[in-house]
Amino acid sequence: MKSLKRPKIIMVPYPAQGHVTPMLKLASSFLKRGFEPVVVTPEFIHRRIAPKIDRKDQISCMSIPDGLEEGTPRDFFAIEMAMENNMPIHLERLLLKLLGDEEDGEIVCMVVDLLASWAINVANRCGIQVVGFWPVMLAAYQLIAAIPHMLRSGIISETGHPQYEGPIPICFLPHQPVLSTEDLPWLIGTSAARSSRFKFWTRTLDRSTNLPWLLVNSFPDEFHDNKQQTESTNVISQHILRILPVGHVSEHALTKNATFWEEDMSCLDWLAMQSPGSVVYISFGSWVSPLVEGKVENLALALEAAKRPFIWVLAPAWREGLPVGYLERVSKQGKVVSWAPQMEVLQHKSVGCYLTHCGWNSTLEAIQCKKRLLCYPVAGDQFVNCAYIVKVWQIGVKMSGFGQKDVEEAIRKVMEDGEMKQRLIRLNERIMGKDGSSRVTANLTAFIDDLNKSSVLQSPTRDLQSISMHLEKQLEMKKASFEQ
Repeated sequence: MKSLKRPKIIMVPYPAQGHVTPMLKLASSFLKRGFEPVVVTPEFIHRRIAPKIDRKDQISCMSIPDGLEEGTPRDFFAIEMAMENNMPIHLERLLLKLLGDEEDGEIVCMVVDLLASWAINVANRCGIQVVGFWPVMLAAYQLIAAIPHMLRSGIISETGHPQYEGPIPICFLPHQPVLSTEDLPWLIGTSAARSSRFKFWTRTLDRSTNLPWLLVNSFPDEFHDNKQQTESTNVISQHILRILPVGHVSEHALTKNATFWEEDMSCLDWLAMQSPGSVVYISFGSWVSPLVEGKVENLALALEAAKRPFIWVLAPAWREGLPVGYLERVSKQGKVVSWAPQMEVLQHKSVGCYLTHCGWNSTLEAIQCKKRLLCYPVAGDQFVNCAYIVKVWQIGVKMSGFGQKDVEEAIRKVMEDGEMKQRLIRLNERIMGKDGSSRVTANLTAFIDDLNKSSVLQSPTRDLQSISMHLEKQLEMKKASFEQ
């Protein structure tokens, strides 16, 4: 008897908070459209998010081992090693089990975060249609997609390093703000680290070639003019059949925020005692360590000198950089917490501006809550996001540093710009209003229609026996390697 269960969409995010969050929002949209989303994460992520997924949301969470020992720091390079060497076998085993259970609902496709591109090969081996997911704005993807052009033009070397000393302006697309070679997302850390990160991106680009769809966690008109955006997208990304922005935050509604850390809800009580629009909210996200110790101290002293109320999200490990006695001195002026309920904080009327690393989720949340931005990008796509915030949308100010004059001037500039408030309101309406919602809904509908027309819903024959034999061979090889 044919299963009456919902068809499954397997979803594989890159294992970091900023990637899991938009994937869960997309899962919510699939659920509303008749699918059963199954989000697969390493165990260390699963333990943090699965208990926070409300049963009402009906999103399934499954885990696989990452092969790293308990207590191992899950930094970029450790996670990359786990994704390339350990996790594929376990994902393949999980898929084989799901494919073999005819009563458990058919798998119609797998949505893979491009930063978890290792899963594309696994899906291909199992005969499952793959859909790409880009968790940040489309402009950042286009910068990665331009790597072959940068190599041919001699802008960067074969290891991704800029070929010329000093920042070189780069601009590949119409209506794109001018960036610098210093803004390239792999230029983090030592020379060896930069080369390794560049290899990660080139491998990601190679694996994502010829994907039939790319779902982008952004809004349809990043460049203001949607016609120009579509044309420029086709210039750089001809190898992908359809690129669909589906990232309207109000289109996706989870009952609870599935954050990795416990939120300090006392922030809201503290905010209730502050004057409207007076508070500076500071958070540099959860992934890349934001500041060296000296910068923590500089920012702390500048915030104190500004004499404005502030909430600062600062992990305990980073508080060692605070001046002696600082927390006691600023106890009436500011509140320092390990993690905050960010959306609730940004929605609060007492918050006037947000000092941010320009992570994409934070940027979208600030736009949704109509909060002005003080920008201090640190790594990855944050430089691209900052360029759009400051130069294109003009809803924020880039900070040059954390000296007392730098901070005071930036806060004054962002808070006193009356036109910035109006630009925020217009951008919010464009993205969150009826037109923005309808366009995102149309993109999701178009994707589902394409999916229904494709062969994946026609019960394709999968040679489960050969898949199983391949998997067992891989497991035996891994076991033998481990024993040696």
